[in-house]
Amino acid sequence: MRRAVVTGGASGLGAATAERLRSDAIDVITVDRVDGADEILDITDGSAVAALAERVGAIDILINSAGIVGPNLPLLQTDADDWRQTFEVNVLGTVAMMQAFVPGMVERKWGRIVNFASMAGKDGNPNLSVYSATKAAVIALTKSAGKELATTGVIVNAIAPAVIATPMNDSTASEVLAHITSLIPMKRVGEAREVAELVAWLASERVSFSTGAVYDISGGRATY
Repeated sequence: MRRAVVTGGASGLGAATAERLRSDAIDVITVDRVDGADEILDITDGSAVAALAERVGAIDILINSAGIVGPNLPLLQTDADDWRQTFEVNVLGTVAMMQAFVPGMVERKWGRIVNFASMAGKDGNPNLSVYSATKAAVIALTKSAGKELATTGVIVNAIAPAVIATPMNDSTASEVLAHITSLIPMKRVGEAREVAELVAWLASERVSFSTGAVYDISGGRATY
């Protein structure tokens, strides 16, 4: 049986992904900093992540879904703390999880990593400069790691969703949400189950010749 760790697994896209993977008979361990996860910890705490890897042991699949939106503010109104906090979770947390679990995958010559980026990381969303920048960093991280691990049997890909109906978007300003939803040609937000289906495919043996790639799930918004 394959084993997976899903960060941000207590709600939203992480929870939907965990449920979908379990339907494929995968043993899933959810990680979050709130109640409801199998393992409760903050992925920005390096020692806690290292202890998690020691406790959990070998895994085959790592889904980096944990993330925060950060400030809904124009760039000139953001401060350094806004940037640090959002990068700590969205980028450094993802890096910490990869550094903790990927070596074991390489040793066993098989692994699947799916990093959650965003259309904001490609297009940039107004009044979400901090979030957009972190997701652009996740895309670049995925491309670099994909190349580094290309001959190891470990595949690294990212997904770039547009607006998805999740609790995380409850904190997004209504005018920002309306703007980014208006950019979607399908004229609707996505559903968590739709994203989970893509993630399940990327985490499977059905994908074998794609790494360092970014898969859009945007209702047609993607332009490149």
